[in-house]
Amino acid sequence: MHVIYGGTFDPIHHGHLRLALEVSEALSVSRVHLVPSHIPPHKGVTGASSEQRLEMIRQAIAGDSVLTLDDREVRRAGASYTAETLRQLRAELGPERPLVMVVGTDAFSSFDLWREWQAIPGLAHIVVVRRPGADLAVGSEAARLMAARRTESVSDLQVQPSGRVLELEPPLLDISATGIRQRVAEGRSTRYLTPDTVCQYIEAGGLYGARSARE
Repeated sequence: MHVIYGGTFDPIHHGHLRLALEVSEALSVSRVHLVPSHIPPHKGVTGASSEQRLEMIRQAIAGDSVLTLDDREVRRAGASYTAETLRQLRAELGPERPLVMVVGTDAFSSFDLWREWQAIPGLAHIVVVRRPGADLAVGSEAARLMAARRTESVSDLQVQPSGRVLELEPPLLDISATGIRQRVAEGRSTRYLTPDTVCQYIEAGGLYGARSARE
């Protein structure tokens, strides 16, 4: 089973990292591939450049045997569309290997706004991670898709290449990249919110309005 977890990771933090590990344990996989977007279609310009976000991920997961970086969307350039990434992966993995994409409830709730969203279930399984306060609207396309393709069993993902939706509710750390960027801009500490190496990289590079050195 090949598992990808995409996002802007602007910056990557312990919430992202812990979630990826929880998913690896829930699905019994030895590897989760982090796929940072180059230009997120629904978010616009990021606070850090693609290369800076890649470097923060590299530093955050250095020495980790489970989490690995897949930089295909950055290398591909242009806007990052999930369907395009999944097609590329499917071509590499073949038609039979299970492919899984991980997404939070907040992002999945607007799934029908994604480019070629109707093609995605034919390319991969979807693991929806429940986030506090982010519920699917009754009657929404996301809710209908969940109802039509829902499974409660990880084994269904293991025996089919795509097409099922599994909902997980792992313990989550209440940390947001937006909150980290705000703290940096205000000169407040981000320690224990993101790995120390990432804190140091942000400060040294003056990212998100950080000072180049502590005063």
